Parts: sequence; C-alpha cells; structure tokens
Amino acid sequence: MRLGEVVVDVTPLRSGRDFRLVFATQAISMLGTHLTSVAASLQIYELTGSSVQVGLMSAVLGMSLLVGLVTGGLLADRVDRRRVVLVTRSVTAVVVTGLAVNAALPDPKEWFVFVAAVLAGGTSGLGGPAMMAATPTLVAPGQLAAAGALLTLTAQLGGMVGPSLAGVIAAGPGLAWCFAIDAAIYVVGLALLAPLPKMPPAAGAEGQHPLKAMAEGLRFLRGNQVVAGLLLIDVCAVVFAMPYALFPELGTEHFGGGPSTVGLLYTAPAVGSFFGALTSGWTGRVHHTGRALIGAVAVWGVAITCFGLSPSLWLALAFLALAGLGDTASEILRRALLQHYTPDRLQGRVGSLWLAQATAGPSVGNLEAGLVARALGSSAGAVVLGGAVCLAGVATVALAVPGLRRATLHGPPDRQQDADAPARPSKTAD
Repeated sequence: MRLGEVVVDVTPLRSGRDFRLVFATQAISMLGTHLTSVAASLQIYELTGSSVQVGLMSAVLGMSLLVGLVTGGLLADRVDRRRVVLVTRSVTAVVVTGLAVNAALPDPKEWFVFVAAVLAGGTSGLGGPAMMAATPTLVAPGQLAAAGALLTLTAQLGGMVGPSLAGVIAAGPGLAWCFAIDAAIYVVGLALLAPLPKMPPAAGAEGQHPLKAMAEGLRFLRGNQVVAGLLLIDVCAVVFAMPYALFPELGTEHFGGGPSTVGLLYTAPAVGSFFGALTSGWTGRVHHTGRALIGAVAVWGVAITCFGLSPSLWLALAFLALAGLGDTASEILRRALLQHYTPDRLQGRVGSLWLAQATAGPSVGNLEAGLVARALGSSAGAVVLGGAVCLAGVATVALAVPGLRRATLHGPPDRQQDADAPARPSKTAD
C-alpha cells in the first residue's frame, strides 16, 4: 500500500469550496470551544472553590445539549439547514460575548455562567444535527469517509491544543480573553459559512407533526440493520469499556505516580486518535466497510483489556494510544456509514440520535466503570472486565446483525426498507 493511500484523504477539500468553508469553520470552532469550556470551569472553581459546582455546571451543559440535539434533529429535517446553522451560531456568539463581559467585571456572577451554559448547550445542540446533515450535500457520496476523517482531525487538533492554550491565556491576559477569542471565532465562522447554498427540507417535511416526525426516524432506525447495528456496536465500546473516570486512581494507586502520570493517561488516547486521523486514507478505500468498523471497535476492546493488564506505565500508555487509534477509525467509519445509509430527509433526526449517543454514552460508561471498580475493589480489574464485555458485545452484534457485516460505502446503499427515499443530493459545484 502506497503512502498516499494511508495518509488522510484531502480530496473533499480539493473538490469543493463549500466543504472547505465547513472544514475551516470546524477547525477554528473546536479550538474556541475548548477555550470556553476550560475557562468556564476555571471561573466556577475560582468563584466557588468547589469541584462539585464545576461538575454541576458540566452536567447542566450536558443536559441542555442533549435536549438541543433531539430538538435540533427535528429542526434540521424541517427547516433550511444553512439557516439553522447560522442562527444558532449567532446566538451562541452572543452568549459567549456575555461570558467575556461577565468575566471582565470586578465581581463576576456565578449564576450567569450557569445560565450561559444552558443557553450555549441548547443552541449548540440545535445546530449540531443541521451541520452534520449538511456534509452529504456538500461532498460526493464516495467522499463521505474522507470528509468525516478531516472533520475528526479538526476535533483532535482542538482537543490537543485548546485546553493547554486556554490555561496559558487564563494565566496571562485572563479568563475574559478566552471567552472573547471564542466569540471572535464564532463571528469569523459565520462569515465563512454565509456563502453556503440553501439546504431546504424535503417536500412535505414542514407540515409533519413533530411527534410523527420523530416516530418516523425511530422506525427507520429499527428497520435499517446497518444504522441500528452501528449505533449498537458503539454502545459496546462507550458504555462497557470507557475507563477515563478510573485514570486518577490508576495513575496514583496502580502506577504509583502523581498528577503528571494521570495527565499522561488522559493524553495517550488523544495522541493515538490524532495519529489515527492522520492515517485514515484507507477508510474510504476499504471495500468491506462494515467489517472494518467491527474490527476497529474490536481493536478498542482489545487495547482497553490489555491496558488494564499492563504491569508498567509505558506499556499502558502504548495500549491507550492503540485504543485511541481504533476509536478514531471507528468514528470515521460509523459517521460515513450513517450518512451513506440514511436518506436525506432523515439525516437530521438520525444524526441527532448519533450525536446524543456520543454525548451521553461516555458519561454513562464512566459512571459504570466507577461502580464496577467499587464493587470489585480494583480499578484495573474493572478495566479488564469492561474490555472483555465490550469484545463479547462486538461479537454478538456482528453475528446478530448481518447487514452491518455486509455494509459498504461503495455503490448505492441497500434501502429495501426505505424504498421511497429520495435520491441523495448531488455534490455542490465549486
């Protein structure tokens, strides 16, 4: 295999202006999101001195995000998606500007940070499905995996650079500057997204009752083996084998280190994920996409199991990096398959369910890991058990859902159960 077939495929960036605008917006937005996230946590801790309050703010943000995602899925299939994205991002820019003004006050208000978390989470959730549903309209069907890999790369870059940059800015110019920079990034993003074409809903979608619209999305999910299977297989990974909540105990007790060791445990998966995104060129070329997805989730399960069994820190870090690599490959393939097998009129609703699962799943998995570790009296044992259950779940889904094994990104999707779905929109011209 040649190097050009391994490194991330940039064809979507060369093929159309519109996807380039989305990519640039996502790249800077992920950086700004981490600036605001870290700054808000630091500000709450400075005002209250309580980690519980920091956790409460994160919970409030997460709940409002989930509500926004469910509502945003319906909205993305009923209203022009471009308008949804522009309006929600405009509202978020105003909210973040308010955070900057509040942080600059001599006596910042704690309650305002919580209110801003509700507003920012809700509006981000409303716009998220519309932004995700726009991708299949802006790129050719054969470029979905490559487009997903590029967007994943922006997320990994933001996750690696954003938190550290936020710490530097907060320690220097101050927290208000973190919020102000993010607000400026939103304004730049609006300018980049404004030239996108209109993306109106399918005919008749506007008059459909919201409950009937959501029921239609759930029926499609239940009737399409590929989409249901890729959501189920993700549950196996994020619910049963999510060890992040155990890193503080593992770093200090199991590996006998301190905060720096714990930091290394959190960093290792991100490094593996970044490398996985850089070497994702194969994801759009592999013919048996469903089998590759199953293999990628199995890599996560094996790596997590081996991490729990690792006797040394450096071996543990290597397995965590491998887990991150498998997780990124899985995310790219799942996103591409979901968009390939979902008709355009359902992209918003189905995408919102995927985003909601991606938001809530890790939280549930971390809680489950903590409870199992307490029951077993061993954090390492909980990690090993979780990895083993993940692998068992992957094998069960692979055997029980043959449609997922047969899934491929090459050729038109098999929509026998959704025969009246309209054809996928053509790629926007440059």
